[in-house]
Amino acid sequence: MTLFHFGNCFALAYFPYFITYKCSGLSEYNAFWRCVQAGATYLFVQLCKMLFLATFFPTWEGGAGVYDFVGEFMKSTVDMADLLGLHLVMSRNAGKGEYKIMVAAMGWATAELVMSRCLPLWVGARGIEFDWKYIQMSFDSNISLVHYIAMAAVVWMFTRYDLPKSFRLPVTVLLALCVYKAFLMELFVNIFLLGSWTVLLVKGVLTGAISLCSLFLFVTLVHSN
Repeated sequence: MTLFHFGNCFALAYFPYFITYKCSGLSEYNAFWRCVQAGATYLFVQLCKMLFLATFFPTWEGGAGVYDFVGEFMKSTVDMADLLGLHLVMSRNAGKGEYKIMVAAMGWATAELVMSRCLPLWVGARGIEFDWKYIQMSFDSNISLVHYIAMAAVVWMFTRYDLPKSFRLPVTVLLALCVYKAFLMELFVNIFLLGSWTVLLVKGVLTGAISLCSLFLFVTLVHSN
């Protein structure tokens, strides 16, 4: 039974990545090693972020239950390094915009999946007691995939030299939402005391809204050129 639960969680977490890789056309371009390079860039960026946070943002020593608003906001600002990392990956790949976006997003999201969820699923989902948090973790990995695809698309649009002026403001707003989404979610949880399933639902809705706006701007920009 525990092995069956682990298999369900593993399939729910990893198969959408495999399907996206196959159906997006990346397999036809033999982009596997490009995605691996993007994943390696992710690891380097996360290492730099960890060193920066450990140096300049020590552990919060306030009272129990007190939310460090300014500190958490500044920590979320460090996530701008992800934007630079995605831009670096896309600038090193030649091809159409869609290809660059998918390579960067797939490599980035897959590296995060392996580093942050592989071990918890292997250890926890095989436990004796059933726990919904591993199903939630699997759903969250799918939301992360959509999030990074949208983020890569927004970064690609923002760095284009021919981006129309009318696109600058909405693209900048989407970039800010991508960077501070985790901070906003944590803020909502502390204010409204949301449950785990509610948090997952709100995160999915917010990610979906950002993704739809990014898709609309991307399609409009591509068709206008």
